[in-house]
Amino acid sequence: METVRLTMAQALLRFLDAQYVSVDGVETKFVQGVMGIFGHGNVTGLGEALERSAGSLVFIQGKNEQGIVHAAAAYAKQSNRKRIFACTTSIGPGALNMVTAAATATVNRIPVLLLPGDNFASRQPDPVLQQLEVTSDYTISATDPFKPVSKYWDRIVRPEQLLTAAPQAMRVLADPAETGAVTLALPQDVQAEAYDYPLSFFEKKVHYLDRRPPSPTALQRAIELAQGKRKPLIIAGGGVLYAEATAELAAFAEAFNIPVAETQAGKSSLPWNHPLNVGAVGVTGTLAANLLARDADLIIGVGTRYSDFTTSSKSAFGHPDVQFLNINVCAFDSSKLNGVALTADAREGVKALQAGLSAVSYRSGYDEAEIKALRKQWEDEVDRLYAEEHEAGFSQTRALGAIQEAIDSSAVVVCAAGSLPGDLHRLWRPAQPKTYHMEYGFSCMGYEISGAFGAALAEPNRDVYAIVGDGSYLMLHSELVTSLQEGCKITILLFDNHGFQCIHNLQRGHGSDGFGNEFRYRSQETGRLTGGYLPIDFAAHARSLGAKAYRAENAEQLAEAIRQARGETVTTLIEIPVLAGTNTSGYESWWNVGVPQVSVSEKVVKAGVEMQERISAVSLR
Repeated sequence: METVRLTMAQALLRFLDAQYVSVDGVETKFVQGVMGIFGHGNVTGLGEALERSAGSLVFIQGKNEQGIVHAAAAYAKQSNRKRIFACTTSIGPGALNMVTAAATATVNRIPVLLLPGDNFASRQPDPVLQQLEVTSDYTISATDPFKPVSKYWDRIVRPEQLLTAAPQAMRVLADPAETGAVTLALPQDVQAEAYDYPLSFFEKKVHYLDRRPPSPTALQRAIELAQGKRKPLIIAGGGVLYAEATAELAAFAEAFNIPVAETQAGKSSLPWNHPLNVGAVGVTGTLAANLLARDADLIIGVGTRYSDFTTSSKSAFGHPDVQFLNINVCAFDSSKLNGVALTADAREGVKALQAGLSAVSYRSGYDEAEIKALRKQWEDEVDRLYAEEHEAGFSQTRALGAIQEAIDSSAVVVCAAGSLPGDLHRLWRPAQPKTYHMEYGFSCMGYEISGAFGAALAEPNRDVYAIVGDGSYLMLHSELVTSLQEGCKITILLFDNHGFQCIHNLQRGHGSDGFGNEFRYRSQETGRLTGGYLPIDFAAHARSLGAKAYRAENAEQLAEAIRQARGETVTTLIEIPVLAGTNTSGYESWWNVGVPQVSVSEKVVKAGVEMQERISAVSLR
């Protein structure tokens, strides 16, 4: 057996550089490169390998460890999970900074490969700088917290262990049913240790992502269930986009006259103006979709994991005989809500179900005028909100309307947290697939700018806009600098409403007078954060980092700022002061949150009683 002597880090990069995926006969290089921040846990091991023997892998220098993983996840998401980046950090705080983003990727079923440095396997210099010393279990290190947030976890304590660990990591990363964050913890001494690796380990490896068809018996059960239902509703999730099944979804809906609602991850599965697209569903849903969900006797979930926002905490479905038919490549998701599981690739599952229902001449019981009327009612409401003016200042919905009108239909909008995801889910009108990029599995504050950078890396020929609140911007904006460094332009639309106003609204809606959620000075009179607003100049901050920046206080200024930003060659920020509380809410939706049953406040107690009454009326599926 022919071998080559390499360090474990050198061997890992050489292996990663040879990985490909094949979907529908098209091969794509799977691992594009490594994003990283060097420290004493990786700089002389993986860092040396990246400097001297990276092959075709590119290296991108990050500025925050959480930020680079968000960027890598966004890159993979925008690439329909066919291309990924690995992320490397030092041990200790560098590694732990990735945990939140690792969970974000795993919750959203997005592949990212994490390569955190780890303690010395030899323990010779023990304890090393930044090492945890858990006296009850000395094998625990700062990489152990990755176990619950990873779909695969391993620690490479001998260089030859890479021969089994690396293929297992690729297996999980490339599997649409299992994918998420994968962690290979790399002790810093082992990274530099040499081993005679077989050359066969570095041969080109193609992972064939064969589309999984539904089993005949499962398909028959699905057909029998659907046959007897007159008011079905399709809920399109992210799996529709990842499986590139948008055309098949449209054909299925049209064949049987079934309306289509969309989750956050599934939005843009159909063009907003498709006659069967009734928009967002659930807590952040449209009135049209939520009314149809209430009366539906069958929910056909395609590629959705049914979060509480999608189901309005399981209160969205009011028909006494409602049942669920779930098409999902992951059996864990296809079995949810006591549904009939059609465990299959979204494209193959939808096509097979369409053929089966066509064979029995199925047709829904909807009057076409009914769906049309609901759509018209909702579109009128969107038009109203997009045009809404307030004497006191710029409303959030008016700003979104101005943005929608000003940007190109091929542009990608990226968002994640605060009140903006709700407004975008309800109001945004995507005309093309993959132009709506929302991280809402974790709704992780700080994803927006990193995610926009990752999306722009994946699709450099599209304009990419990060739509972000001031709270998320303050939490994590560091990859703005990386976008400048890489010459990868993004446009940041920063909504400044003086705080965490989404949670402020939630708080006040359940009995609070408002506490700890606005960016105010501490008052000498009350001792609380009830003084004036902090005067933060976000445009000046962006300029100080090297970006271009504008400020827009009304729709006309915003349209002009977007026009000028499109002409800039570097990352640009537009600061948009908006009135707090001018976001959308309601529309036949409900969300179960814990409200105190005991309080000194009568308002809180009343809200708690109302919440318990709603909970008792909801079925536990």
